[in-house]
Amino acid sequence: MSNFEISAADPTAEEYVRLRRAAGLDERSIEAARIALPNSFFSVCIRNEAELIGMGRIVGDGGCNFEIVDIAVHPDYQRRGLGSQIMTALMAHLRSTAPA
Repeated sequence: MSNFEISAADPTAEEYVRLRRAAGLDERSIEAARIALPNSFFSVCIRNEAELIGMGRIVGDGGCNFEIVDIAVHPDYQRRGLGSQIMTALMAHLRSTAPA
């Protein structure tokens, strides 16, 4: 797994739409993604070299309500624990930043 890099970052709208499609999630438009992604509370991307292969986001009001959404791993990279790594990063961020 030495080529995989996990980072706190939003994917581009184009990457987001492409990975959702590849992973079998409901379709989203580029326009909707361009609005939604900058409004994320926190996002995680996993890349193999420069290619987005996994992602996850937290959305919410920043105080009382948070929802984990858009957990996706490209089918070519599934069953390698990447989804678990995404969830671990998202939960760690919530534990360290969300109010009690």
